Amino acid sequence: MFRILSFGKTDRGLRRSNNEDVFFVKPESGFFLVADGMGGAAAGELASRIFSETTMEVFSTADLSQSDPVKRVHQSFVSANARILKHTDEIPEHKGMGCTAELMAFSGDKFILGHMGDSRTYRFKNGQLKQLSKDHSLVQEQVDKGLITPEEARKHPMKNVISRAVGVDETPALDLVRGNLSPGDLFLLCSDGLTDMVEDADILAVLASTALLAQKAEKLVALARAGGGRDNITVVLIEIV
Repeated sequence: MFRILSFGKTDRGLRRSNNEDVFFVKPESGFFLVADGMGGAAAGELASRIFSETTMEVFSTADLSQSDPVKRVHQSFVSANARILKHTDEIPEHKGMGCTAELMAFSGDKFILGHMGDSRTYRFKNGQLKQLSKDHSLVQEQVDKGLITPEEARKHPMKNVISRAVGVDETPALDLVRGNLSPGDLFLLCSDGLTDMVEDADILAVLASTALLAQKAEKLVALARAGGGRDNITVVLIEIV
């Protein structure tokens, strides 16, 4: 049986007046998440909070039909999406609010990741860093078509235009990633406030270090702030031991 160690940290960054990111770290709950609100001011913050609170409800229910973690992850996105849309119907001035989200759940020796938007999830394993999620963004679509390179994408003026988010469409397309766990696996869930400011090579160097999880999280946030801190920065680290 695996044991899970975890640590989360969020930071407003250097240019935003408020923090629209939300994270949840509680190993006994069976899930971890990062949500990045969009839509401005209180609306974006509210959207990410709705996603977090909805997920807590879904994972705390005793309904056997939802006992499968895959179903719980899927239901979390569907229910949060519906709640955000209902909210914007009732309060039109919040129209356009939503959030990107990473939701990872564990069951036995397996994990399931739900992903929507341009927040990311990475896996550090055997000295290698692999991005498990794929950005739902206009720039990523151009990379996929061979129109621009990944290097050009990092500096593209439209890199933050996302193509999917929770609370925007009636029937959102959700990416589900499944995999097996091994002792020593280290997962990073993060908002784009980290990855827009910090190169993958620098993230790898931090995760490969012998520092404690809390120290690694602090270091990643510090690197993002040093790189400009243009957005809210949130990181969640999950280690399988």
